[in-house]
This record gives sequence, structure tokens and C-alpha cells, in this order.
Amino acid sequence: MQSAYDEAIEFISRGMTADELVAFRPSAASSERYEWLIRKEKTDGLLPEEKAELDRVMEVERVLSLAKARACARLNRGEA
Repeated sequence: MQSAYDEAIEFISRGMTADELVAFRPSAASSERYEWLIRKEKTDGLLPEEKAELDRVMEVERVLSLAKARACARLNRGEA
């Protein structure tokens, strides 16, 4: 039985073509903000709302990474 987390990843990986999911990249602005938050966390520390934002971004990054891995596996098996 899949966990709710695994079901969510599976849903994301099927919500678009596997090729589109694998090719997805965040915008430059989003990437810059993420990098800024990480740098600030390491140097000055984050405000509570910034920490919450970074935590959310990291969780989304993890989910997308797992979904992309499953999409790649489907592509390697010849599934679309």
C-alpha cells in the first residue's frame, strides 16, 4: 500500500508528460530567492517567516525530485 506522500508524488508525476516533468526547472527568480535564503541561513540566520519559506521550498524540491525520478524510470521502461 502506498503512503499518501507516495500517492502525491505519483499524481504529480502523471499530471503532465514524463518528458515535461523531467524538463521542468524553476524560474530564475525562484532559484535566486532559494539560493539567497540558503546563503542567509548560513551567514545571518533567518527570520521565522523566511525559515518557513525555505522549509516549504525544500519540501517541494524533494517532492519534485522524487516525481522526476519516477518519471525517468517510466521513460526508461518505455512508458509515456
